[in-house]
Amino acid sequence: MGYVLHSAWRAGAPYRTRIGLALKGVDYATVPVDLIKGEQREPAYRALNPQGLTPALEIGGGEILTQSLAILEWLEETIPGPALLPTSPLDRARVRAMALIIACDIHPLNNTRIGRKLSRMGIDQAGILKWTQGWIADGFDALEPMVARHGRGFAFGETPTIADCCLIPQVYSANRYEVDLTPWPAIRAVNARALAHPAFQAAHPNQQPDAVAT
Repeated sequence: MGYVLHSAWRAGAPYRTRIGLALKGVDYATVPVDLIKGEQREPAYRALNPQGLTPALEIGGGEILTQSLAILEWLEETIPGPALLPTSPLDRARVRAMALIIACDIHPLNNTRIGRKLSRMGIDQAGILKWTQGWIADGFDALEPMVARHGRGFAFGETPTIADCCLIPQVYSANRYEVDLTPWPAIRAVNARALAHPAFQAAHPNQQPDAVAT
């Protein structure tokens, strides 16, 4: 049995997972999960991922991995090349810090389930948009000097890392939420470089089987 990725086409966590799989050259089948219809909460999907979030990666033998950062680390440990983390412990910590700013401090605050909860609390769409834009801006303000210092084409160094797997989907989301990216030239440069890379192109939401024209 090959790998099977349960994915939602423009959700950030599956997007970063697809980038990692593509960078490692892993073939996999995609099973779309419609987050708008709530398929992630159905019993069939909960059996794969009790948390009811995407992605879930079936790797054979009945084993299923969840949480995108855990999947990316597992890929790095099981498929050594190309490396998604630098060699030195200090540099690895820096890359992980970049990734975690996105995965822990930006993305969870502006995903679909948070938007729905804010709406149920009586916050209108304009307020939700402002909320989302604010958290993205705060995170990018923290990331920009790190990328400017350590980037050499990608977020850290000359080749893609786990930081880029997280950053490019977050830039995609920033564009969706009408965030003006002018204040972050280093991030914009990395995004432009990544979008010319075949692995990032293959992982892009528009290339997924469940993509919806917008």
